[in-house]
Amino acid sequence: MKLLAFDTSTQWLTVACANGTQWVERAELAGQAHSQRLLPLVDEVLGEAQLALGDLDGLAFGAGPGSFTGVRIACGVAQGLGLGAGLRLVPVSTLEALAESAWQSHGWTRVVACLDARMREVYVAGYRREDSRWVVERNAAVLRPDDIAGDSRASNGAGDGFAAYPDLASRLALEAVDAAVIPSARAIAALAIPRVAAGETVRAADALPLYVRHRVALTTAEREGGMRL
Repeated sequence: MKLLAFDTSTQWLTVACANGTQWVERAELAGQAHSQRLLPLVDEVLGEAQLALGDLDGLAFGAGPGSFTGVRIACGVAQGLGLGAGLRLVPVSTLEALAESAWQSHGWTRVVACLDARMREVYVAGYRREDSRWVVERNAAVLRPDDIAGDSRASNGAGDGFAAYPDLASRLALEAVDAAVIPSARAIAALAIPRVAAGETVRAADALPLYVRHRVALTTAEREGGMRL
């Protein structure tokens, strides 16, 4: 299958392309430069894979949760490319992609995926791998670290939420943690390929971000009144 995937939900920018015989990947610590760097990297991987957009079977992107601006960039670029080339899209949860990345790196089959959400909160979800797919054990949510309930089942932790809140791993009694794992484009593509094959895609116009946090800002009056998102 020929598939392009990318993610801009964290400080990292990752792009991957499968051309049917090999993977071509790029990853760089882009910081705030996702909007400037995404399309050049897309051109690079497509060129190395010797593909044009019209050759692809589908396009996948990290739909969130994550950086509000980053998630919007990925969704907007995916919609634009999809509309221009007539491609079907697969929005992929960045938390599920974290679990997939952890499995690719470590072989972990039960993962608590955790991303720093800023504002003293994290995005968190739990997954269990069955055969070649992930089953949700803890629904995606945005929570204060102290509000995350423990689980008696052995799990491993993945994502920068564990770097932002180092005590979280021991409080959840996790077996191991890799805070450097990111929702890579390769992981997003791996999750998207069977969905494309099964026809589980959306039109470009219907591809939407997954924010989890329904609001991303407070008014001045709300902040002064002590409200938090």
